[in-house]
Amino acid sequence: MKTAAAYIRVSTEDQVEYSPDSQLKAIRKYAKEHDLILPEEFVFADEGISGRKTDKRIQFQRMIGTAKLKPKPFDVILLWKFSRFARNREDSIVYKSMLRKQCGIEVISISEQLSEDKTSILIEALIEAMDEYYSLNLAEEVRRGMSEKFSRGGVVSQPPFGYRMQDGIFFPDEAAAPVVKMIYEDYLSGTPVRAIAQKLNSIGITTRHGNTWENRTVEYILTNPVYIGKLRRSQTGDRSDRFHELDTCVDGQHQPIIAQETFEAVQIKRAENKKKYRKYARQCQPVQFMLKGLVRCDHCGATLVMASAGNYLQCHNYGRGKCKISHAISVPKINQIVLEQMRMDLVDPDFDAKIRRKPKPKADTSILSLVEKEEKKLDRIREAYEAGIDTLDEYRENKRRITEKLSALHAQIDEAEPQPIDTAAFIGQVQSGLKTLTDPCVSEIIKNETLRSIVEEIIFMKPSGRIEIVYHL
Repeated sequence: MKTAAAYIRVSTEDQVEYSPDSQLKAIRKYAKEHDLILPEEFVFADEGISGRKTDKRIQFQRMIGTAKLKPKPFDVILLWKFSRFARNREDSIVYKSMLRKQCGIEVISISEQLSEDKTSILIEALIEAMDEYYSLNLAEEVRRGMSEKFSRGGVVSQPPFGYRMQDGIFFPDEAAAPVVKMIYEDYLSGTPVRAIAQKLNSIGITTRHGNTWENRTVEYILTNPVYIGKLRRSQTGDRSDRFHELDTCVDGQHQPIIAQETFEAVQIKRAENKKKYRKYARQCQPVQFMLKGLVRCDHCGATLVMASAGNYLQCHNYGRGKCKISHAISVPKINQIVLEQMRMDLVDPDFDAKIRRKPKPKADTSILSLVEKEEKKLDRIREAYEAGIDTLDEYRENKRRITEKLSALHAQIDEAEPQPIDTAAFIGQVQSGLKTLTDPCVSEIIKNETLRSIVEEIIFMKPSGRIEIVYHL
């Protein structure tokens, strides 16, 4: 007697006629009538998962991995319908061909019996094409239904911050709704978006997804008409861009959190602020300064950038509300601090410790990239083995091949001996750079390029006002 495996899949819980139990019952009956043994360990079932893709069907992948074992554990795979195996012709052809040619295993639909002559190939291909058409048509019908539901004020998305789902509509969340009101009140009172984000983070409030607040997440709250009882959706049905004009906006069935007048007042205030602080003002008139791109915040590691108003630097993340500590400092002051620190470093007996060498010469960049790719391959083949997709023999062979390649690459890297540090020569380079940096006739662009040639980064520690310079060869 031949051994069989069973694969069962349902997309939604309301497919009663294709429920897992009914599919398995019919498959067991077919196996009994055709003298096939169906062990319990060879019953694979994916519930509530679409057949359009195979990468998320865990049991399907486990079945394929089991089928590749030697000797083959079963002779056939029984399905209720071919559509249970896949609704994508490409996946269906690839996996069926692999099972037949490499494993000697047939895939049989118990409700779509095919003859053994050559016309069965055409019939099976026609069935697969019809299944794929059904899947695509169903997706289109679902989108059409969602659009119709949305036009009547029905909910077709997850609730935003401040709401929870109740009886199919948004319902104000007792804990989060007051936070939304606070955001609107703070903004109208003159509190900047960045300060609102910092306030929320400082009191331990997180976004709907459990993340910290940023400027853009506060902006999303301030511009979302859901809080005045409306719903919005893009014309294509995709998620609306939170920073652009809405494609479609209709009246919802939920209770507003914010009054219409308050929402409109916030939009007017935002428009006024945009006129004052143009979004691309700095890009149109870029400001060049000696330390551009080199100074970093010691708290979060972000770069200090030129503030939109005033000749001073500020932590980039602080401006977005993600860093709690202000690193504001005037450009002339930090320029002076950096130059003084460089002079002090030159007479420091431990100057060598301040120099950061590149881990490998530039010539090895491509080799290091290949090493990283091969290491990622090792992770992938291990995951494939653990998921049951690859057999132990396949895993061993793939691992051996990748390991040999890694050994060869590491041998090439080891051949490149790191160059010793010529401290005296580097000190001379820094001294020469200092002359350029202190010359009032040299442009800020040239000074920045000169500084970049010898300095890796400058760490600014607030509130002590100290800096640490990391040099590089």
